[in-house]
Amino acid sequence: MHITEGMAKVGRMKLGSQGLEVSMQGLGCLGMAGFYGPPKPEPDMIALIHHSKRMLALKDGVREKVQLATKFGISLSEGKRVVHGDPAYVRAACEGSLKRLGTDYIDIYYQHRIDTSVPIEITIEELKKLVEEGKIEYIGLSEASASTIRRAHAVHPITAVQLEWSLWSRDAEKEIVPTCRELGIGIVAYSPLGRGFFTSGTKLLENLTQDDFRQTLPRFQPESLEQNKTVFERVNGLAAKKGCTPSQLALAWVHHQGKDVCPIPGTTKINNFDQNIGALSVKLTAEEISELESFVAADAVKGDRYTDGFSTWKDSETPPLSSWKAD
Repeated sequence: MHITEGMAKVGRMKLGSQGLEVSMQGLGCLGMAGFYGPPKPEPDMIALIHHSKRMLALKDGVREKVQLATKFGISLSEGKRVVHGDPAYVRAACEGSLKRLGTDYIDIYYQHRIDTSVPIEITIEELKKLVEEGKIEYIGLSEASASTIRRAHAVHPITAVQLEWSLWSRDAEKEIVPTCRELGIGIVAYSPLGRGFFTSGTKLLENLTQDDFRQTLPRFQPESLEQNKTVFERVNGLAAKKGCTPSQLALAWVHHQGKDVCPIPGTTKINNFDQNIGALSVKLTAEEISELESFVAADAVKGDRYTDGFSTWKDSETPPLSSWKAD
């Protein structure tokens, strides 16, 4: 779940071309729920959310002041991730989210991963019905290829696409980002700090618990870290010259990619949250941007984003609509 409300220190932006307005920087909440180690203490997370001027209470007039986003599309079966995009699941997932959140509508509803067994048109058609019923206002996709985005957008306007975008995750720049801009779709950049790598480099690994998801990722394996730490050291060196932290510099780079980009750095600590806000004040020259990008040139980063079998936009193509047979 991702909730965004305007904050005093953060300006606002249009996300996509359908009228949704959000803060220029969001707050990724995945780490709060236990994706990166055990779930964090609820009182601490409530304090962080209130500090950031985002309210989880959706009652007493607060609901109209926030833009609420959540996702559907993944369930766990016998410890394995299963992706769903069939109409019945889409509707049941939405109804379940509305009930759990205690709200009548969701501002933006993302398909978390693409179900490659269901034509994307079928999934979007059901989401379109939910829009018409007032249960959701905007439709979003996550980790979708350019062609999948085009097919979805032809059924109903897609407001935002979530993609992993950071200094060391730039594979979406060739086709996905240009497609979004051509169609007027906003871009929500998740993991803009390289899942914390650009905060402390290899020191990050010293504090990871065994159940932290990053323990499984190729870029965080010993055989990759020796090479990847050089990338961090170079970013850290430039950050020192500019008088900011390496995380602020890496986050500033994402902000400089365009006014249609809203990064959602995640954190569970108020101090880190404040540092992330500080990235909005870091201005980069064209030369500094080029220098940063030279640090992550071809082959500079070792390891893929995910392990094999973890679905991404590269394997998000769905069957043609003509192949679909409803039960």
